[in-house]
Amino acid sequence: MAEQKGTDYYQYRNRHELEKDAREFQELFLKRWNKNRIDALRVELSDMENRMSQPDFWDDADQAREISRQKSALEKKTEPWVELRREVDDFGDLIALTIDELGEEEGFASLSKDFARMKEQFDGLQLSEALLGEDDGRNALVTISSGAGGTESQDWAQMLYRMYTRWFEKRGYDVETLDFQEADEAGIKSASLLVKGENAFGYLKGENGVHRLVRISPFDSNKRRHTSFASVHISPELDDSVNVLIEEKDLRVDTYRASGAGGQHVNKTDSAIRITHIPTGIVVQCQNERSQHKNRDRAMKMLKARLYEVEKAKKEAEAESKAGEKKDVAWGSQIRSYVMHPYKMVKDLRTGEQTSDVESVMNGDLDPFVISYLKNLSAGTLKKGAVEDED
Repeated sequence: MAEQKGTDYYQYRNRHELEKDAREFQELFLKRWNKNRIDALRVELSDMENRMSQPDFWDDADQAREISRQKSALEKKTEPWVELRREVDDFGDLIALTIDELGEEEGFASLSKDFARMKEQFDGLQLSEALLGEDDGRNALVTISSGAGGTESQDWAQMLYRMYTRWFEKRGYDVETLDFQEADEAGIKSASLLVKGENAFGYLKGENGVHRLVRISPFDSNKRRHTSFASVHISPELDDSVNVLIEEKDLRVDTYRASGAGGQHVNKTDSAIRITHIPTGIVVQCQNERSQHKNRDRAMKMLKARLYEVEKAKKEAEAESKAGEKKDVAWGSQIRSYVMHPYKMVKDLRTGEQTSDVESVMNGDLDPFVISYLKNLSAGTLKKGAVEDED
């Protein structure tokens, strides 16, 4: 049987079990190899190399540079797969040779480490693939909004705000608060953040959706169980190279007095901006700048990002799983459930990833959910958010 060695890998003691796991891993690897069309991509790469070897290749410099760029991209994508496949294909034969050469105890120790390393490399390839989207390398605009449930959902929105800001700290991301709308009694109505860091949008894109909380309400004197909802919307921060047409006639612009943290000045002038895009109903807000003009510019960039996501979702025909989709922030559209009573469980309804350690999740331990989403996205095994029984 396999014996767990710390938390990094399993120490095999049984040859039959190791061979069985190796065969299953090889089958999984080959499925992903075929899904990613690695053989076809290698044929394309070979064709490009043949074209580049022709004496007239550089006669058309622009075309030559484009082919060279494509070749480099294909090499970057295929080479890690090809290298790992050699190891995967050879591992079955390596088992007998290693045990014969080193003996069972030392042989199994060596093989266990090699097998764990191969699986780790495979996980890394899947994760890398999930971060190859055209916008994945961009900074992220994050908006958290309370949904159905009044004070309950507003408190829940603030809990999510705290959870995400702690996760940003753990990852070393820089965070700028663009808007922060406190609720009247407790919690927040909404908050918008600009998250800066490597692949910020790529890692955060799976957090887009409705988050559901089940708990004994601290605001209910009868200590009844309540279900609350809040939405998290993720968009990439766009630069001027991305053109999104926004017509002034489609906008309603409102000014209001900034609230919350920000010093005395923000409460003295109507510098905060709220922009509603009438055709889609999308609303963006910004209040972090002292200048109304600067707040409007930031809000327009936020709106541009939201509309860009809407259009991208339409083109990709995946409206239910893309960030631009307009959903009701209520029962039936959630992607993740956080249950604090009658049991403790955080469960992602698209990947099946779950934990009973709710406290750690709320303190920013989101990596298992983020990574699981990206791996399932890469493998094409994501499920749609679904309704679970409330219990």
